[in-house]
Order: sequence, then structure tokens, then C-alpha cells
Amino acid sequence: MMFQRFALLTVSTALAAAGALAESPGAGAPEIPERWAWEPAHIQQAPEVSDKWWRQFADPVLDSLVTLGMERNYNLEIAHRRSEMARAAIGQARSGWMPSVGLDLGWSRSRSSGALGKGKSYRPEPASFFNAGLSASWEIDIFGKVAAGVSEKKAEYRASRAEYAGTMVSIAAQIASTYITLRQYQQQYAIATAHSERQMKTVKIAEARFETTLASKLDVAQAWGTYYSTQASVPMLRNSIRRTINALAILVGEYPQAVEAWLSAPGPLPESREEVAMGVPADLLRRRPDIAKAEAELAAAAAQAGIAKKEFLPTLTLNGSIGTSAREFSKLFTSDSFTYEIAPTLSWTLFDGLNRKYAVQSARENLEASAASYQLTVMTAVQEADNAISTYYSSLEQQGIIQKVIEQNNEALTLALDRYKNSLSPMSDVITAQLNALSSENNLVTAKATSLQALVSLYEALGGGYNEE
Repeated sequence: MMFQRFALLTVSTALAAAGALAESPGAGAPEIPERWAWEPAHIQQAPEVSDKWWRQFADPVLDSLVTLGMERNYNLEIAHRRSEMARAAIGQARSGWMPSVGLDLGWSRSRSSGALGKGKSYRPEPASFFNAGLSASWEIDIFGKVAAGVSEKKAEYRASRAEYAGTMVSIAAQIASTYITLRQYQQQYAIATAHSERQMKTVKIAEARFETTLASKLDVAQAWGTYYSTQASVPMLRNSIRRTINALAILVGEYPQAVEAWLSAPGPLPESREEVAMGVPADLLRRRPDIAKAEAELAAAAAQAGIAKKEFLPTLTLNGSIGTSAREFSKLFTSDSFTYEIAPTLSWTLFDGLNRKYAVQSARENLEASAASYQLTVMTAVQEADNAISTYYSSLEQQGIIQKVIEQNNEALTLALDRYKNSLSPMSDVITAQLNALSSENNLVTAKATSLQALVSLYEALGGGYNEE
């Protein structure tokens, strides 16, 4: 009966205190535009983005690289371990609902001072006894402080899972982007080699005409200069290929020697001129892991603000112990040797130098900052997706124009070389046509790579490339 009265008094007092506390500040989400700022008329409006978007490139090597990266990338492994740490933190927070129990078992011996007695007959007597007992302490969560802590840890776990998913998105995009760069360098290396061979034929023509006095030494020097100029790009292209293979090796969690033979073989750029299924901007809220992470962090900040307010409330703790003590071990478990104690305790800090006041203020500011961070994340996501859309379709348009440039430059080179052989044009016309042809072919490869990179960035911006399960 005494304990019931004590608990009733505690609850009544605490509820009165809780009513005096202000509510947590709210945080609204930004409004998402209904359409993209740059949107071609032929674009698709589908609701989902494929998680395995890289397969649309139909490149088995790329598929294998992404699969290997998802299994072995160390940044992904680190993100996974952080997620598991956050999961464990939920269990740690839940332990606050449980009582703590301790076991004591021991023996002690003591001797009092004989010099403290008033009479001569007082003699010190040594004493010894055995003791065993259980003690328990349980903080009763009647005000939801532990529950708020669990909610905070759950939100942090959701944020860590979103971070893990975001790492998967990023790793898949980095692998695809680096692989496209590798194929770009390999294509440009092949173009430089092919043009060098054709330029060497021009050198031979110029030397033959010089020997027959049909051309000057200047023609020969110009032909050789063009040839060496093209050759000068070859070593740096080889270096770029090597560095890109090294970067891919790190992304898939391997040393370069393990993937060198696999990736050094030249291959074409993936082909893709697809109309991308993007959906509407609001779909980003469901797809992008970084938005999910920002939302979870906002929820965690709100939970932290709630915990800070609950520090103004009292704490009800139920302490108890049961044990036994006896001078002789044989009497340790007799009925007369048992002891017990029950001690419900209400702890309420009345003044702490305004520490809790400023803690609440700090938690509220953190909540407002998290809300602003969430809004900025959403706005940045829309911007990234819209930029990628614009770049992708603009680069596709650019490719069509460059293809026409290549056709005209090849025709100009053929005509210039024929006219030079017939002494109707100077060597400078041939050189100009050769350089233009080389430049336009390199530009086409660059434009193709740019469109593929933009497509990768678009899928990344739309939150594709991971599976939450």
C-alpha cells in the first residue's frame, strides 16, 4: 500500500511537470516541382528506375565489374559495418527497459580496536561472516525517456541503412563511369594508331615525290611533323589506360594485377541511345538514399529534442536486494539469515545551473539545422537529376552533328590527298585535312563517352542502382 501511494504521487507530480514543457518545433518538407526544368518532348514518364540499370548497356564486362564491386568494395564494407553498429545501438537503447541485476557472494573478516573500550575488561574480538545476495535496479520508464532513446536509435539505424544504400548507388555509378572512361581512352588510342599508319603513308608519298623533284623538302617535313604529333599522344593515352585500370581495380576490391589481363584488351564503348524512364521529381523522395538518410537524420534530431525535454522530468527507480548473511557457512541459507530491502526512489533535479535549458535549446537548433539539411538535400537532388537530363540529351544531339563533321572531313582528306598526288594542292591542305579528321573522330568518341557518363549520372541522380533488401 505504501509503494502504491508513492508511485501515484510520483506519476501525478511528473505529469504536472510535463504539461509545462513546450512541444518540439516542427519541420516541414520543401515543395517538389511537378515537372523537370529541362524536359524534351519524347521523354518517358515511368514510375520506377531499374535497380540494375547498368545491364541496359549490354556489356558483360561491365556487369561483372559491378557485381564484383558490390561484393568486395571496401567502402561498401565499411558502410555495412556502420549499419550493423547502428542496429546494435537499438538493442543497447532497448536495454533501458530492463532491470539490472547483480550477484554478490563473499566472505569477510574484521577486528575492532580494543583501545576504544571504556573498561579494562574490553577486549577486541575478531568477527567473520559469509554473505550472498541478489541486487536489482530498475528505472521505470513512465515518462517515455527510454522509448524516446529507442526511437532516436531506430532513426539513426534507418539513416545508416540509407547511407549504405547510397554507397551502393555511388559505387555502381563510379564503376560504370570509370569503365566508360577506360573504353574512351582505348578507342582514342586505336584512333591515334590508325591515323598514324595513314599519316605514315602520306610521309612515304611526300618522300617519293621529293625524290622525283615533284615536291619540296618542306612537304616531307610537314608530313613527318604531323606523324610525330599524332605519335606524341600515344604514350599519354597508354598512361591514362593504365591509371584507369588501377582505379577500376580499387573500386572492385582487387589489386591491378588481378584485373589487368581482363581489362587491358581493347573494347568498344557501350551503345545506348535510350529514352530514359525518369518519372516525376517527387519520385526522388522514394528512390534516393541520401534523401532517405536526411529524413531519418531529421527524425533522430527530433527524438534528441524530445529526450532533452524529458530531462526536466523526475526519474523513478525501483531498487531492491535479497540476500543472506551468517557467521557459519552451514547457516547461510537458514530462514533467520535472509535479508531484503526495497527502496523506490524519486530523483528530480531542481536546479543544475540552467544546463538542461541550454541542452534543450541546442537540441532545437540541431533539429532546425537537420530540417534545413533535408530541404537542401531534396533541392540538390532535383538539380542533379535535371542537369543530367540536359547533358544526356544535349550530348546525343551533339553526336549526330559530329558524325556529319566526320563524313565531311573524310571526304575532304580524300580529295586533298588526290589533288596533292596530282600536284593540284599543297601539302598543307593534306595536313589540315588529316588533323581535322583526327580531331573530329576523337570528338565523336568524347561525345559518346559524355552521353554515357551523363546517363550514368542520371540513373545515379534518380536513385537507381541499389536494392534495399
